[in-house]
Amino acid sequence: MRFDILTIFPEFFTGPLDYGIVRRAREAHLIDIAIHDLRRYTHDRHQTVDDRPFGGGEGMVMKPEPFFEAIEDLFGTPAGEARQSPGTAIVLLSASGRLFRQATAARWAGLGRIVLLCGRYEGVDERVAEHLATEEISIGDFVLSGGELGAALVVDAVTRLMPGALGNEASAVRESFTISAEEAGAAADATGILDCPHYTRPRELRDWAVPNVLMQGNHEQIRRWRRRQALAKTMRNRPELLERATLNDEDRRLLGELGAEKSDSS
Repeated sequence: MRFDILTIFPEFFTGPLDYGIVRRAREAHLIDIAIHDLRRYTHDRHQTVDDRPFGGGEGMVMKPEPFFEAIEDLFGTPAGEARQSPGTAIVLLSASGRLFRQATAARWAGLGRIVLLCGRYEGVDERVAEHLATEEISIGDFVLSGGELGAALVVDAVTRLMPGALGNEASAVRESFTISAEEAGAAADATGILDCPHYTRPRELRDWAVPNVLMQGNHEQIRRWRRRQALAKTMRNRPELLERATLNDEDRRLLGELGAEKSDSS
């Protein structure tokens, strides 16, 4: 997998991509990350990458030319052909984009190349989103100063889903938001539920003990307990996830029990 990141602050990525799973994946040659300075693709002595928007308004908007020229340089083809490259995503990080979800990360983990376009200021000329990017993505319902933090997040989320990145492949199966490959391919907004609670030593901390079911060694009881707790946590913290999650008969029964308990306690 190759990641290309286009930014006006290439030095931003000196730290975030040099630790943990991403660093190990780079050292193992599972991924390659190249950072590109958009100012290299300007043609004035001030290396101007922004301008005032037509129609007026506050702030500045990033110009389209540096993005188009950078993509054409990276791919060696006209921008339209680069956009059609198989196994490639050209992603504009934008507060106006579709929400980045685990399903998106799972889908992108099967690609060969991801190009991340980092916006700044009040946004990017709309022609970049319409005629250059294959997808426009937001990492949440909030506004950041630029796309760099989002780009680092995307690299991490996608990298950890690649075979060999985690070492223990089962680790990615038992995480929050985990979905199957079929769900990831079938629906862009597919999602899983939150992870179950986890406990480690000491068995007792002050007045709080590890739940007894985890200490008895009955794997089926542990599995059911973990699933119930995961559903309970999702219902409590992120109930909207349950609307899109794939649930089996056992899940629906457990949710019914949890709903009844909630009603009894209120």
